[in-house]
Amino acid sequence: MQKEDKLNAFLDAFLGSGKQRWSADADFREEQDPTGQEKRERNRKDPDGIIAPGDRGKLPARTIVSVFLILLLIPLTIWIGIRFLNDRKYLLLSLLIAIYCMIPFFMVFESRKPQARELLIISVLVSIAVAGRAAFFMVPGFKPMAAVAIITGVCFGAESGFLVGAISMLVSNMMFGQGPWTPWQMFSMGIIGFLAGILFQKGWLKAKKGSLCIYGFLATLFIYGGIMNPASLLMMSYAVTKESLLAVYISGIPVDLVHASATVFFLFLAARPMIEKLERIKIKYGLIQDGY
Repeated sequence: MQKEDKLNAFLDAFLGSGKQRWSADADFREEQDPTGQEKRERNRKDPDGIIAPGDRGKLPARTIVSVFLILLLIPLTIWIGIRFLNDRKYLLLSLLIAIYCMIPFFMVFESRKPQARELLIISVLVSIAVAGRAAFFMVPGFKPMAAVAIITGVCFGAESGFLVGAISMLVSNMMFGQGPWTPWQMFSMGIIGFLAGILFQKGWLKAKKGSLCIYGFLATLFIYGGIMNPASLLMMSYAVTKESLLAVYISGIPVDLVHASATVFFLFLAARPMIEKLERIKIKYGLIQDGY
């Protein structure tokens, strides 16, 4: 209880300053109706999970634009790097992908400027993912990055999920080594967080342990592994055949299973406390309220 009070005091001091007008108006309404925040929290509750999407089943227009941007522009950039740059300009490609994944995120703030505390939360989530990967570096494939990207997508929307997944890969590779694989890793991990946000918003993914763990296992195994395995083949040789592709997938199964199991492990342990804390922070300080 004492730790909880200290954390709340820290958040009040760190995030509570410099509220924008819309946030101040919300505080005024709460003074007129002291239960306003409680109502918002109650409306976000889901009997089937920890929280419910704000507007179930409806995707904002910016998310649809983001789908085309992420699924067309980023793969096209990677292909140009392979075809015309011979995979030698991977740092430039990584930088371009980092810029691409920031565009959908900042589209969330189409009607206002982002606040420093909103960017701070995203930075903290990226730091958690990077630190988690570093903490378990001795076990190949055992890392919490996909779990953090999924939780971000559920709490702050698909655009934020993609940003955290992609940037965490870029930053962590500064410790583990940059290479032609970095753009592929950024794209793969970003897609996991992006898809989690879309499925949650549509109501197909519940914010509860079982649903998140199942999604995390399948997404890590088939999305991350499904992209990175053929990517490794492309980085080694242009000659892609059915036999070589099958061999790469089979040889990658052990590492993919470890990675998927790690995602389930971290989601099972951290999903509920992290989502509950992030929702409290988001509602209390008005962070990325338009994320949905």
